[in-house]
Amino acid sequence: MFHPISPSLSPNTEIDDIVLAIRMMLTPWRWRTGDAEQTLKTWFTRQYSTDHILFYNSGRSAEYEILRAFGVKKGDEVIVQAFTCVAVPNSVLWTGATPVYADIDDTLNLTVETIRKKISEKTKAIIVQHTFGVPAKIDEIVAFARKHSILVIEDCAHALGVSYRGKMLGSWGDAAFFSFGRDKVISSVFGGAAIIRDSEAFQRLEKQYKTLAYPSYRWIAQQLFHPIAFALILPWYTIGIGKVLLVAFQKLGWLSFPVYREEKEGGNPGIFPQKYPHALTALALHQIKKLPRFQAMRRMAANIYRKRSDYSDAIYLRYPIFVDNPDDLIRKAKARGVLLGRWYVTPIDPKGVDLSAAGYVLGSCPNAEAYCKKIVNLPMRVTQSEAKKVMRVIESIV
Repeated sequence: MFHPISPSLSPNTEIDDIVLAIRMMLTPWRWRTGDAEQTLKTWFTRQYSTDHILFYNSGRSAEYEILRAFGVKKGDEVIVQAFTCVAVPNSVLWTGATPVYADIDDTLNLTVETIRKKISEKTKAIIVQHTFGVPAKIDEIVAFARKHSILVIEDCAHALGVSYRGKMLGSWGDAAFFSFGRDKVISSVFGGAAIIRDSEAFQRLEKQYKTLAYPSYRWIAQQLFHPIAFALILPWYTIGIGKVLLVAFQKLGWLSFPVYREEKEGGNPGIFPQKYPHALTALALHQIKKLPRFQAMRRMAANIYRKRSDYSDAIYLRYPIFVDNPDDLIRKAKARGVLLGRWYVTPIDPKGVDLSAAGYVLGSCPNAEAYCKKIVNLPMRVTQSEAKKVMRVIESIV
């Protein structure tokens, strides 16, 4: 049985990742602590020229702890872009501050022009998301923010290992956070990192970190089971059996959800923030060794999809195209063994998010809302023959 081509269903997982997950599953005494974190920190220190790095059980945990370290609190405003995951504004809400949504341009990112319309005397920080690994004009945004004494926090959840004008994304602002989620640049199912440049703010971050607990053994087991489960789910996904298995595993509590029900309503399920357990750190460390190969595959796929890479600094996590009937394209492509994605179907994703709880007003960011209606994501962690098949399938349908 073949594996369908997919942008979202554990796309980074390979046989050796599954073997490692099984080995970790069988050694529960290694689940919480071990030496993998120090090795992972060494990699980040080398890439980002700082040792002001801490690891967490998710990117949203890292974001929340950064905001706390900078003293973001009730009465403050934090600018975030529309066309994002609910995890981003939720971390702002958890501090008591208010997320203020700015619109995007055709790179699906914030710009100085869209930010300027939303700043106020209460603006404490701007969270700059590098959507799909396409760099925002971070140099312009940082220069603008400095003039207004506003913090810049880079959201590098889609942009690990991506540079802009010769400098790593995550190195431009006052701080940055990363995600190692199940469908990110590298995957450990859950996980994240925080970088803070200022020494005093980092000391506060370290102090906060010491108060955090490790996740429960049950939660760690759920994440370790994820790559194992998808070895069973993926081969059967296009004929429906795989989806049945996925739902069954989630209902049995063997798998966690990427976004919890409470988060869709602006709440916290109680597991964020926590420390990054050794079992998941080991998965991330194993994957980060593959990063150059993964990134080369993404660049190659982008060149096939558009015959060129639209943005020379981009390493696409997912490649966006825009069509009038995305659901029809997705349905027909699935029948031919190609699973396409829909990041993002609403300005605050995923589907089912209570927009009012997230503080978003429909009509406030028209560009983001328009892109949501037409976007389809093409898979990027693919071989050359798979990327060409994706193009053949799409061209035969559209």
